[in-house]
Amino acid sequence: MKIFLSLIILFFASCNANKNLSFVVKNPIQVNAKNCAPNGKCELSLTPNKSLVFNKDKFGNLYPEISKGENTLLTYTFKRNPIKNTQDSNYTEIIYATLPKNIKEISLANSELKQVNLHFARLCFCKGETGYYPIGNGTFKLTKTSKDSIKITCEFKVKNIPQVVSSFEETVSLKSN
Repeated sequence: MKIFLSLIILFFASCNANKNLSFVVKNPIQVNAKNCAPNGKCELSLTPNKSLVFNKDKFGNLYPEISKGENTLLTYTFKRNPIKNTQDSNYTEIIYATLPKNIKEISLANSELKQVNLHFARLCFCKGETGYYPIGNGTFKLTKTSKDSIKITCEFKVKNIPQVVSSFEETVSLKSN
């Protein structure tokens, strides 16, 4: 009888360990990133009900098309502080990821990054080195740290394109303000 009771307790304890870690972002979430590259400002946002597709123009360059959809769009943006008295000194990098509406913990690497449509944008007056690029070398992890927060970790490298941001790690509260 003691063995049977122990097995029942063990069974219920193991069921609780596999609790459902999924969540849905209902309202847009925007946070100032804590760990930003020097001389700039970083922001992370999660926008529900969006779809992101990368199309090609007549020259073969990628460009994003964001529209209404069933997914949640993650964007991490770095904007360098403008250089005083210098025209065309604007410099921005954006990392895009498309997450399913019902977001679960994930851990992806290299070719698996296609699952979240991970892309890097370098937008500047940088002849031949500006545009949108798929990320195929790196890692992307999303873990739930508590009932109301998630940790997003991304580390990547884009071939032949200089980049300021090559990684970020942010914890985001899912509580409504």
